[in-house]
Amino acid sequence: IGDPENPLLSKDGDIILGGMFSFHTSWKDRKDTYTHKPLPLQCTSLNFRDLQFAQAMLFAIEEINNSTDLLPGVTLGYKIFNTCGNVARSVGLTLALANGNEIVSVPSKASCTRPAHVQAIMGETSSSPTIAIATVIGPFYVPVISHFATCACLSDKTKYPSFLRTIPSDYYQSRALAHLVKYFGWTWVGAIRTNNDYGNNGMATFTETAQRLGICLEYSVSFFRTDPSDKIREIIRTIKASTSKVIVAFLSHKEMDVLIHEFSYHNLSGYQWVGSESWIFDSQTSLNSSNNELFTEFWEALFNCKFRQSMSSADIQRECTGDEDLNGVKNSFTDMSLMPIFNNVYKGVYAVAHALHNTVSCNKTCSNNVQLDPFTVSLKLTNTIEGDEVYFNENGDPAAKYEIINWQPRENGIVEFVTVGLYDTSLAAEKQLNLQNKSLIWARNSKQVPVSVCSEKCPPGKRKVLQKGRPVCCYDCIRCAEGEISNITDSATCVRCLPEFWSNERRDTCIKKEAVFLSYEEIMGALLTAASLFGTCMTASVILIFFKYRKTSIVRANNSELSFLLLFSLILCFLCSLTFIGKPSDWSCMLRHTAFGITFVLCISCLLGKTMVVLMAFRATLPGSNVKKWFGHAQQRLCVLGFTLIQVIICIIWLTTSPPFPSKNFKEFKDKIILECALGSAVGYWAVIGYIGILAMLCFIFAFLARKLPDNFNEAKFITFSMLIFCAVWITFIPAYVSSPGKFSVAVEIFAILASSFGLLICIFIPKCYIILMKPEKNTKKNMMGKKSLHLF
Repeated sequence: IGDPENPLLSKDGDIILGGMFSFHTSWKDRKDTYTHKPLPLQCTSLNFRDLQFAQAMLFAIEEINNSTDLLPGVTLGYKIFNTCGNVARSVGLTLALANGNEIVSVPSKASCTRPAHVQAIMGETSSSPTIAIATVIGPFYVPVISHFATCACLSDKTKYPSFLRTIPSDYYQSRALAHLVKYFGWTWVGAIRTNNDYGNNGMATFTETAQRLGICLEYSVSFFRTDPSDKIREIIRTIKASTSKVIVAFLSHKEMDVLIHEFSYHNLSGYQWVGSESWIFDSQTSLNSSNNELFTEFWEALFNCKFRQSMSSADIQRECTGDEDLNGVKNSFTDMSLMPIFNNVYKGVYAVAHALHNTVSCNKTCSNNVQLDPFTVSLKLTNTIEGDEVYFNENGDPAAKYEIINWQPRENGIVEFVTVGLYDTSLAAEKQLNLQNKSLIWARNSKQVPVSVCSEKCPPGKRKVLQKGRPVCCYDCIRCAEGEISNITDSATCVRCLPEFWSNERRDTCIKKEAVFLSYEEIMGALLTAASLFGTCMTASVILIFFKYRKTSIVRANNSELSFLLLFSLILCFLCSLTFIGKPSDWSCMLRHTAFGITFVLCISCLLGKTMVVLMAFRATLPGSNVKKWFGHAQQRLCVLGFTLIQVIICIIWLTTSPPFPSKNFKEFKDKIILECALGSAVGYWAVIGYIGILAMLCFIFAFLARKLPDNFNEAKFITFSMLIFCAVWITFIPAYVSSPGKFSVAVEIFAILASSFGLLICIFIPKCYIILMKPEKNTKKNMMGKKSLHLF
């Protein structure tokens, strides 16, 4: 019911192709009252770029019409309309192309079913009008081939069955932009988009990919070129308040013109722009124009002149003559920077021509009797155009390959578009992005890559801790805890070192822990070794003295055989402490506890035998007593052997069931490994210690009972005193051993062995040696049997 609209550019032919371009970028906003028929849309702002696209279409059609190989004998015509980038207008013009734009309606008796007026439609440039066109024309399967509509949504064949394009989908471009941002280490960026299908869908895909790559958006704003100025100023305020220095702009060139004007007005600079294909090729902004006819408007804008009928008395511009020459004219119409997009239009026209050529069965000439059907044309769209590969996949999209363009200002004020890289989705993921960093020029003509991060990178040795309520790119760097490291930049976590390792001071490397054990080289180990050897030598000296004076009364008293066996066992006690020093091994761990247990039982068994001899000797002097008969030398040997054999059996059982073994203790010290001997079986260890304790208590009780027997040199007194020292040492040993860390617990055990051994040696044998060497006159049998006490106890 609307008024018919004539095409701006048209030509008759055997086969008609439709064209839809935005020769204007905007329109006058008006409010309809719906009380009368709305006036036609008033378009403004001449768009030289779409004029160039239309010119490319015309050039391709003329070239095909002059060709003898492609569609010979068939003339291609065209009807090209101006959509002004308006969706509603695009829908009306689509129907006009499909129906033929008749003024008179079809008679009721005539058939409504007939071929479409055009066999294919070239266009539109923007995604939103293209979506409207493809939606309306899709049910009729008229091919729509766009050269610049990149919205990924158009790949949906269920919604747009007849849509194809010669430019890659934003599905790939958005991801390419995200990978480009990631490549330069920009993790904190701003985002601006056109508030239409192109910008919203493209930015949504970019945001999704960016988040997956660890990139955060400080802000994401949208606007349309017809929005009120307040909204644009709000966006400027948002950018001013931001800290990011990189702006990803998914804008059409029309919105970019508006934004650049506002940036210039507010004197904003120093931002690094990352742009989509829609504006990155634009070298100049659009020109505002009046409502004159397109040709007049185009001529006046191109040559900067005015036709007489449009000039006023106040005009000082020169008058148009119609003879103006394009040579020397430099503006966006003569700018060839968009040649790749012109080529997209060119390839689209040729794709349709090849499909038509195959449909009408052309040999030397084409048949005019074939009934053309847009559905058949759509199926036969060709894959190659004169050696230049054109590929439409199942979604109607070509292969995605992008040149990466860097704007580089020159001395004469001209901005040169320099290709600095390539993004090719046909390659492996790690090879898709190829950049030449040396040739890049950044914001403010800098040679250094700008930095745009919310937080500086966390160096090795630290980890990221997210700031509450902020994006994941905003974090604090916290030093790793002791025993943990991070050896990469921007680590999210610290890794705990293996048990045998510890973190260094910088917390970026695990270093092997120091192995700690009681060694002969350190002072404490050397002192204990010296004490052990001194005790051994001291005991050996006593043996020599006793052997030399073995015939004397003091040596022969109370079984000299037990005395020599006791001295021998004391030597073993002193020497067994050496097994506790040095690096633990399987043999040393088994030897140190068993040797200690057996030698001490041997020693206490001898003392127990001596004490029992004193008690039995006294009872043997009583009338009628036959104790001596039952406790002679043989019985004493059997007593010592029996007591010792019990400890040997305990040790054998311990070693065969669960023996001690070398182990690494990681718990005592965080940064050290304590090499120690694990008990294996705690029951076996405490059985050995407990048996020694039982014998020591028996020996102490017997010696205590015999301490007041009438004898000038009562050995029981000295045994009692030595056992007091022995028991005191081992009673205090238990809490000291448990509370001492690491190698100090071993030192405590060695000290207990040496202290108790010295206690036995000094208390029992030193008084005898004193008599032998210093008081030989008292070393007689008469004196030994005297009634006076030496008061040594």
